[in-house]
Amino acid sequence: MIRHIVLFTWTDEATDEQKAAVAAGLAELPGLIPQIRAFTASADAGFNQGNADFAVVADFDSEDDYLVYRDDPRHQAVIAERIKPILASRAAAQLRL
Repeated sequence: MIRHIVLFTWTDEATDEQKAAVAAGLAELPGLIPQIRAFTASADAGFNQGNADFAVVADFDSEDDYLVYRDDPRHQAVIAERIKPILASRAAAQLRL
């Protein structure tokens, strides 16, 4: 199993509407990409200063399934149209479970 973890920090100019559009776009992906086994995408709870603003955790049965997700045009559209315009920084890792 592969776990994909991504942390986003938004620009200071990012609006609440843009942030909501990211969450909405990502929330659609599990219904569109059957290779996703489990998926969580959410704003940081705000308990600690210095955290990222938003996180995605997604599980896949295999590396191939992760690659299907990574390269899916609908996923790429969310990145290009909703995430990149407000992105200040990104960190990611893929773990073998």
